[in-house]
Amino acid sequence: MITSGLPASPGRPTDDAATAWALAARGGDADAVDHFVRALHRDVIRYVAHLGADPQAVDDLTQDTFLRALGSLHRFEGRSSARTWLLAIARRAVADSHRHTAARPRTADVSDWQLSVERAQPRGLPGFDDGIALLDLLDLLPDERREAFVLTQLLGLPYAEAAALGDCPVGTVRSRVARARTTLVALVTEAERTGPVVRRRRPD
Repeated sequence: MITSGLPASPGRPTDDAATAWALAARGGDADAVDHFVRALHRDVIRYVAHLGADPQAVDDLTQDTFLRALGSLHRFEGRSSARTWLLAIARRAVADSHRHTAARPRTADVSDWQLSVERAQPRGLPGFDDGIALLDLLDLLPDERREAFVLTQLLGLPYAEAAALGDCPVGTVRSRVARARTTLVALVTEAERTGPVVRRRRPD
């Protein structure tokens, strides 16, 4: 039975609400497990996709992330938000996947990749019309700037938590986000003038 003090619905939960679900799930509340997974599933799939995971493995890596999280939920004490804790697990799942496939790279199907990430792509962002795909723009950013931007601007993680997740100072995250914004603004301006973004080498 769900404890009366917990949120009644995951919806788009605050970090406190998601953490409350995680702590209740740790205590054996089966309904809380379901709410915890549903509440954070979209954030995990976005993050995994934007980390540059194997395009055809985004869903599998998301599932792996939750399996790892549920398997170690008994160790979660709420010292960080459940979302930050879960995204750290997702980051390790993607890193493990990269290591596992490094010796046997697979050719990704571009259509499948675009479909997978389009499901996780936010809608209605100002400055992005139908001809300018956020996915294409983000893919042009260096990995570290893209990760910082996704964590703080798309997933709404506080800078301090993004810094802890990326194992770097808060100032470094702020710098990466600022530089990512500058690049994205330039790319949006260029795309609005010349048409949809064409993938090219990421800037240094």
